[in-house]
Amino acid sequence: MEELRRRILADGRALDDRVLLVDSFLNHQVDPELMRAVGEEFARRFDGEGITRVVTIESSGISPALMTALALKVPMVILKKSASRVLQDGILQTDVYSFTKNARYKLTLKCEFVHPDDRILIVDDFLANGEAAFGALRLLEPAGAKVVGVGAVIAKMFQPGASRLREAGYRVEVLAPIRRMSAGKIEFE
Repeated sequence: MEELRRRILADGRALDDRVLLVDSFLNHQVDPELMRAVGEEFARRFDGEGITRVVTIESSGISPALMTALALKVPMVILKKSASRVLQDGILQTDVYSFTKNARYKLTLKCEFVHPDDRILIVDDFLANGEAAFGALRLLEPAGAKVVGVGAVIAKMFQPGASRLREAGYRVEVLAPIRRMSAGKIEFE
């Protein structure tokens, strides 16, 4: 997606070889027109897969996932990262490590929103090591759903997430694959 790549180069900032800030348009302040284009592109790439739900992990994946769900005309389900007094019954949980926060968290799915006949597309803002995606898979598959693919707005291809998912048999679509980065430099595949 050329528009996304241009925006990353213009407004994104690589702090080092591991951290890319895109908070001015993706995950702090959100550019709705860009997210609409992202959602339409994911819908185009996964056309014909019979997707019945888009699933994301709060909170930075919500914007691209919502626009993808809108383009596909299906519901979006948010996997929660934080504990809640109202999420006690009918849930599945798994532990996930967050590189960004350097901490573990409990990822939670409210089971009533995913069904055994669902065909799921997971959409997230970043894909690096794949921990969040594999956490989502650990919840969705025991619920009986079929995950037909993982969509990442940005993937750090020099980290193992995309290849680990592909090796596990999942289709992975990345809109902005980054080959390498360092302080002030970003290079796409």
